[in-house]
Amino acid sequence: MTDRPQLDDLLGELEATIARLADGTAPLEELVAAHERAARLLAEAQARFAELKARAEQTATLLAD
Repeated sequence: MTDRPQLDDLLGELEATIARLADGTAPLEELVAAHERAARLLAEAQARFAELKARAEQTATLLAD
């Protein structure tokens, strides 16, 4: 088992980071850091969704056989 965050936690962090960006009241350095964090979180979420899709397709194939 890995110590990666659960997908729900990952999406919650992404949502909070995007909300901070949307607020726009933080200093520029913090906004840039939040943007970089959002990009990393989005990439991780996309990778996790791809893994889940592959597992679902594999399961569907096994059930169809």
